Amino acid sequence: MSQSFPQTLPFLSQREAIADALYRAAIASDHHDSALFNSAWAGEDVSMELHDDNKRVLQGLSLIRTNVLDKVGPMDTTHNISMVRVNYQDGADTASLTATSTAQHAPSGTGRDPNGTKYTVGGEYSVDLIKDEAGVWKIKRLVLNVIWTSGDASLMRPPPEVDTAA
Repeated sequence: MSQSFPQTLPFLSQREAIADALYRAAIASDHHDSALFNSAWAGEDVSMELHDDNKRVLQGLSLIRTNVLDKVGPMDTTHNISMVRVNYQDGADTASLTATSTAQHAPSGTGRDPNGTKYTVGGEYSVDLIKDEAGVWKIKRLVLNVIWTSGDASLMRPPPEVDTAA
């Protein structure tokens, strides 16, 4: 069953519309929805930083899609975002927000298995946003500071290369 999510919602306050950019990115990741994911980002000139044991910077929407949406999207995953605080001045076309998140990941089709492999991440987002020409808020820079993890981290690693030289 495929579900379609609207890229914009009517009647949001500016603060709700700003937070909605992060919500669009998270919902899109949970449902492997590339159109919704793209709608959350301000074009190709964007960045995402992952701060865990290493600091990784993904520069450009194509690289973010490959390393986030295409990896997490097919999984059974949920992102729960809370404690959203929006920093915005009336009339501005830039804003920032902070939020906390808990995301649980399981291999596709195994999420409901209570004994299945899972990887859970708790972290904090710091997000810089801009308003586009149509008045839609979009992510310019997103930083995920991982605070804690639980479970099998190998779920988030790329699969080993398959040797096709046989």
